[in-house]
Amino acid sequence: MTEKVLGGGGGLAAALLLLLSHLRLSFGTCPCEDPALCNPIQGSRDFEVLVFDVGGKNWKFYNWSHITTVAIFGNYDPELMCYAHSKGARVVLKGDVSVKKIVDRAFRASWINQQVDLAKKQYMDGINIDIEQEVEKLSPEYYALTDLVKETTEAFHREIPGSQVTFDIAWSPNCIDKRCYNYTGIAESCDFVFVMSYDEQSQVWSQCIARANAPYNQTIAAYDDYINMGINPKKIVMGVPWYGYDYACLGLIKSHICSIAEVPFRGAPCSDAAGRQIPYKVIMIKVNTSLTRILWNEEEEAPYLEYKDPNGAFHQVWFDNPRSISMKAAYVKERGLRGIGMWNGDCLDYSDGSVPRKQTQAMWEALIPK
Repeated sequence: MTEKVLGGGGGLAAALLLLLSHLRLSFGTCPCEDPALCNPIQGSRDFEVLVFDVGGKNWKFYNWSHITTVAIFGNYDPELMCYAHSKGARVVLKGDVSVKKIVDRAFRASWINQQVDLAKKQYMDGINIDIEQEVEKLSPEYYALTDLVKETTEAFHREIPGSQVTFDIAWSPNCIDKRCYNYTGIAESCDFVFVMSYDEQSQVWSQCIARANAPYNQTIAAYDDYINMGINPKKIVMGVPWYGYDYACLGLIKSHICSIAEVPFRGAPCSDAAGRQIPYKVIMIKVNTSLTRILWNEEEEAPYLEYKDPNGAFHQVWFDNPRSISMKAAYVKERGLRGIGMWNGDCLDYSDGSVPRKQTQAMWEALIPK
C-alpha cells in the first residue's frame, strides 16, 4: 500500500506539526521513545484496513503490513499507540453517547470537547463513533445524530490536523434493529462509514433456524442499497466478522436444518441471541472434534460445522473463514469501496503453533483483495 501525503507547503506543514506537538505535549510527557511518534498520522492510504482492538497484547502479532487504523475498544495502551504510529497507522477512540442526550446542543458540544481533549491527551488520531441505539426516522434524535457526526468531524479536523472521524453503521440501511439513521447525511459528515456486516440474524421474521452470521448475497445486496442511496463507495469500509455463532439445536435433521429457541429482539420473534458468539480461534479448535468438519452452505455461501456437547445436545456453528471473507473482499475491489475491517483483531490464535499460525495468517491475507 502506498501512502499519499495530503496537502502541500512542506515548511508550513512542518511548522504546524511542531506547534501541534508542543500543544499536545502540554497534556503530558510523550510515552514513546521517539517523541515524533506522538504526532498525529498524516495523509491516507490507497486501501483502508480498520482493526478493532479489545485489549490485551495480541496487537503485537497483528499483520501490520495491512493495518491503517486501530480503533481502541479496550483499555488505552500507550505502547500500542507508539507502535501503531511507528507503522504509519492511526489509533482512534471509541465514541458512544446517549442519543436522547445529544438532542441538547450544549450537551453535544460538551461531549465532543471531552472526546477531543481525551484524544489529545492520549496522542490519538481521531474517533470511531459506535452508536447502535434505536432511532425513529425524522425524530429529534435522527437529526441530532447527524449533527453530532458533523460537529465531531469539524472539531477533530480543526483541533487535530490529519485526524479521522468514522461512524459504524448497520449492515443494511433498512432500519435494522430499529436504527433508522440518516445514513447519507452521516456518511457525508465524516471521513467514512464502517458497515458492520455481521449479526445479520439479529431480527429474524421467518423460520427460526440457525443461519450464517453474514450470508454473502444478503451482505452484498445491502452495500448495493447504500451505494444506490447516493453514498460514495470511497466513503464505505466493509466490516467482516472474525467470530461466529454457536447454536444449540432443538432439533437437527439430515438436511442440516437446526431449529433454535425463539429469542425475540427489537420486535422480531427470533434472533441470533439464541446462540452465543464464539471467536474464530475457538471454532478452529472445535473443528477437530466436530461431527462434520467444515461444511459449506451454497445458498448462504458460508461455512458451518456441527458437533455434540457433553450432554448429548447437537450444536451448529456458523462463521466466516478465508473462503467467505475473500469473496467479500473481491466485492470491495469490484465496487471500489474504501477498504475493509473486522470485529475484532483479537479473535484469532496468535500462539506459536504452526497450525494456528497458518490459520491466522490466512485470515489476515483474506482481507486484501486479490
